[in-house]
Amino acid sequence: MSGLLALLDDVAGIAKIAAASVDDVMGQAVKAGSKAAGALIDDAAVTPKYVHGFAAARELPIIWRIARGSLTNKLVYLLPAGLLLTSFAPWLIAPLLMVGGLYLCFEGAEKIAHAIMPHDDQSGGPDGSHAVGDPTHLEEEKVQGAIKTDFILSAEIMTIALAAIPPSTFWMEAATLATVAVMITLLVYGSVALIVKMDDIGLWLAQTGQMGLTRSLGRGIVKMMPVLMRVLSTVGTAAMLWVGGSIVVHGVGELGWHLPEEFIHRIAVAVADVVPETFHAAAEWVATAAMDGVLGVALGLILIPVGTRMIAPLWGAVFGGEKPSAH
Repeated sequence: MSGLLALLDDVAGIAKIAAASVDDVMGQAVKAGSKAAGALIDDAAVTPKYVHGFAAARELPIIWRIARGSLTNKLVYLLPAGLLLTSFAPWLIAPLLMVGGLYLCFEGAEKIAHAIMPHDDQSGGPDGSHAVGDPTHLEEEKVQGAIKTDFILSAEIMTIALAAIPPSTFWMEAATLATVAVMITLLVYGSVALIVKMDDIGLWLAQTGQMGLTRSLGRGIVKMMPVLMRVLSTVGTAAMLWVGGSIVVHGVGELGWHLPEEFIHRIAVAVADVVPETFHAAAEWVATAAMDGVLGVALGLILIPVGTRMIAPLWGAVFGGEKPSAH
């Protein structure tokens, strides 16, 4: 009997350790995932465009295919690569983060330039065409294009998450990174599915609602969706520029050049000093984010000709076709 009780006590101890490990993994995953806010919001803002022009019945299957490809990108390719970097070349993480930050700056500035400069409103979705032709072939093209674009964003997300995970055992880091991958994929593509179907939900409520309030709610949802998409796109662009700029500033500091980081910090503290003490922390954060964002715009504008005239043709030569664009 005493042996059985001892065994049960050991099992209970192991269960507590396992529960604590799960809590640690989840806590680290949430903190690491939150660092990738800019890429997350942009991913959620861009992906709905890939189902534009398809029948409503194909929207969720297309999103599911893209989500599955995104999870494959993260778990099969990027997670092992990230763990290998951590084990054998940790010095590469900061430069890779900076490359990802510069990519975010480029994408954000490209969106601003696209909004300001004259362009063809009939150019359509990410493939640049409204012509459906063969719907099956077009769907395959759009899904593959979305997965390629997701690979870039996922690489940035996973690198940011990897850098945010505190040093631990190999398996703890692997479990945390895998949790981040699954959690972020569910969050992004669950949100995308909801966004894409919200107008259908609103239309259904407007047509079948038994009460006037329900029908009004449905009509309001239908009218609200274009505004929501514009707001989401704007917030996503701002977040990309802020996160991209902050990654570059922090990265050059990690490499030994602390002047940009110290300059931004001094200005932010000076701004915080002119507001009531209660709002010091918020004012310093807003000032820092604003300066990081302005830097992100400047870097992105410099990178636009580099990306469009050098990297895009190289991408096309390697993968076939032009680099998938957020436009």
